[in-house]
Amino acid sequence: MSEIQRVLKTFIAYLKRPDLYPELGRKIVKNTVNRKNAFKGKEKTNSWASNEAISQQEAVSRLFGLDISPFQKDFQEILNIAARREKECPIKMGGAGALELIYYACEFTKAQNAVETGVAYGWSSLASLLSLEKRNGTLYSSDMPYLAQDGDQYVGYVVPENLKKFWKLFRFADKESLPKIFAENPVFDVIHYDSDKSYNGRFWAYTELYKHLRSGGVFISDDIGDNSAYQDFCEKNNIKTTVVEFEGKYVGVFIK
Repeated sequence: MSEIQRVLKTFIAYLKRPDLYPELGRKIVKNTVNRKNAFKGKEKTNSWASNEAISQQEAVSRLFGLDISPFQKDFQEILNIAARREKECPIKMGGAGALELIYYACEFTKAQNAVETGVAYGWSSLASLLSLEKRNGTLYSSDMPYLAQDGDQYVGYVVPENLKKFWKLFRFADKESLPKIFAENPVFDVIHYDSDKSYNGRFWAYTELYKHLRSGGVFISDDIGDNSAYQDFCEKNNIKTTVVEFEGKYVGVFIK
């Protein structure tokens, strides 16, 4: 599919979903007037992050006092099945992230309620759910439909059926999903951000999510090197954050 065909298909799909019209308007502005917004402060933040970065193992040990090594062994069969599911999936989405960081954040907080933005194959969802199921907890997820790929049916593809009873998926943009999620549950133990990559989109979401994170809860954001939104948010709110280097990218994490 050419780029023009993809854009046209996406636009037509938006037109068929009136509930997504607000996001369509935001996308048009983001891709025309605010095109540079996605990379605002990127050079500054990558310099800062590279100086601050530690490994996922070290971060989990420092912040949570836990060892990440049991994760791969304890869940080896589940993870192997999930990897096979990803390979079988007919559409391409974002791959697995820092799964141990997410899982042990939930273990550390004894999480009952977690919220994530961005699902794709559902790797981060799986990591959260493996912990939440122990306490009959709930994962609330915000994920935009994959309009150009007809991919809605494959969102969360690696999440096993037995874990889905602990999962609530909201299929809108964050600005529509998050108010719905907060109306159902106002306080969270763990927050994981991995959706809108623009500076403005991130800063808005960080601000809203932070309000709903309990004291002692854990905040995680993927891909903080895309722009300086995460660094600026932490500086504005006097938050001491840890930076994790994972597969050539940077993840931000802090305890509130």
